[in-house]
Amino acid sequence: MALAGALSVSLAACSSTGGKRAEDARKAAAAQGRAAVNTPRWTIAMITHSGDGDTFWDIVQSGAEQAARKDNINFLYSHDDEAQQQAQLVDAAVDKKVDGIIVTLAKPDALKAAVARAEKAGIPVITVNSGSEESRAFGALTHIGQDESVAGEAVGDELNKRGRKKALCVLHEQGNVGHEQRCDGVAKTFHGTLRKLYVNGTNMPDVQSAIEAKLQADSSLDAVVTLGAPYADTAVKARDDAGSKAEIDTFDLNAKVAASLKNGTLGFAVDQQPYLQGYQAVDLLWLYKYNGDVLGGGRPVLTGPQIVTKDQASALAEFTERGTR
Repeated sequence: MALAGALSVSLAACSSTGGKRAEDARKAAAAQGRAAVNTPRWTIAMITHSGDGDTFWDIVQSGAEQAARKDNINFLYSHDDEAQQQAQLVDAAVDKKVDGIIVTLAKPDALKAAVARAEKAGIPVITVNSGSEESRAFGALTHIGQDESVAGEAVGDELNKRGRKKALCVLHEQGNVGHEQRCDGVAKTFHGTLRKLYVNGTNMPDVQSAIEAKLQADSSLDAVVTLGAPYADTAVKARDDAGSKAEIDTFDLNAKVAASLKNGTLGFAVDQQPYLQGYQAVDLLWLYKYNGDVLGGGRPVLTGPQIVTKDQASALAEFTERGTR
């Protein structure tokens, strides 16, 4: 673990007995949710493009909060699915003179000036989840997440293995570059035909009716790929109401997706480990402040993709139920 490495020098300086006592105290503090270090209480702000009620971002936030407790970090979280509003939240964090910023770049053009302002103010920035291609150009220390194109290609390969011939890729947030990359990645490796369907992700009844209409209009569709865990269940309902036999597959994982994989309602899911994204982003900023450490060498630190099927669902159930996968 990176933290253990960062502390190894100080532990080595202790006697074996004293070192064991210090290590036991550190573990006990971490278990009880207290800081495991005595570094200054730096303030780190995370600003994402999440909308309200998105369980994916609850998991990202949970990971970030756990790392913040361990690292004695004052953690601030805010979000807005409107890019200009998200940029204003970044500006607000800069005005607060925080010690580090974590930001998503789902719509990078709208965030470029705000990130540049943070850099000018001497505030280190890490991008997370979306914007891997823009992260380095914007001056971020590193990017943590999955390569969306690679993830899409993995989905295309999996659809081929399952013998699918015609798939629908459901995009629930127009203008999100990562979503486009996912669907384009699927198209790159999928041997069948892929169609895109743009929906308003903030209105689930509309999402359901739009998918249902497509399935009713084209009975040859044998797969539907949603780009977020909350939309998988909606796609299942749309399929059932349409009388379709299409397989429903999804990006991202939560407790309901894991249960649906286990009972065969869903075919497979793509896990990009959102808990890890939040945790590592905070931890890496702490390491940068404490020790000047940077991971990735200018390239993204990848947290996915991992294809999860019925075979793996049971093993992940404990983690999804507690909200960490």
